[in-house]
Amino acid sequence: MKRNLFLYTVLIVTLMFLSSAIIPITNSATHAAPEHHVFSASQSKANTTPSKNDSPTLGQLRKKYSSYFLTNGPSVKKIALTFDDVPDPRFTPQVLDILKKYGVKATFFVNGHRIDKFPDLFKRIYNEGHAIGNHSYSHPNFNRLTLGEFVSEIQRTEQAVSRITGFIPKLIRPPYGEITEEQLKWAVEHDYRIVNWNVDSLDWKGISKNEVVQNIMSQITPGAIILQHAGGGVGSDLTGTIEALPEIITKLRSEGYEFVTVPELLGVSMAN
Repeated sequence: MKRNLFLYTVLIVTLMFLSSAIIPITNSATHAAPEHHVFSASQSKANTTPSKNDSPTLGQLRKKYSSYFLTNGPSVKKIALTFDDVPDPRFTPQVLDILKKYGVKATFFVNGHRIDKFPDLFKRIYNEGHAIGNHSYSHPNFNRLTLGEFVSEIQRTEQAVSRITGFIPKLIRPPYGEITEEQLKWAVEHDYRIVNWNVDSLDWKGISKNEVVQNIMSQITPGAIILQHAGGGVGSDLTGTIEALPEIITKLRSEGYEFVTVPELLGVSMAN
């Protein structure tokens, strides 16, 4: 009995000793973990160096530069059809044929490298009375370009346009609709207009005629600027756009809409 009591006492004392030795270590580790994830130097750097996430959104840029960054016209029964990534001999002639047949003038946002490659097709766009806008030279994402690279993309396309038409287009549509504030400030300082859209056909996905018609008709509002394509990359299929175009024109006319160019809709000059 006495022996058991002695062993029990020894066990209690041992446990108390171990507890006093282990608890500080455990507490130290617990408090060290949060401190390990707090990097004051990194926080200080983040406070002084804006990240990409600190850049204004396109919506904020449109609000801040509302006279120069446009997605639609006034609320009137007029609509602007726009076609990107031209000229392209696979699709542009078919689009031009339909526009001519229905007596519609549209706005074509051109790539400079395509003009250099297909100058006669670009001449046809211009000679048939359509408005011309700048869609960059090589179709990069402007968000990934320096200001100097952005300016080069704009000016190289201007040179390609000017060699054939004699004018410099003052409408810019950024590829993918993306632009930085620095680039936008440059455009404003040089009296350009950035023209995006408020109705997206999503035709670049190679969708069917019915899907193109549905995408456009479901979004239509007075003063809309409609995004479509009359050119594309390797493997592009714009059959849906070409087949849908006559139906879109007919339906919108039956609803009382008039087709105009972007400069006519916005009341701005197309060129210098």
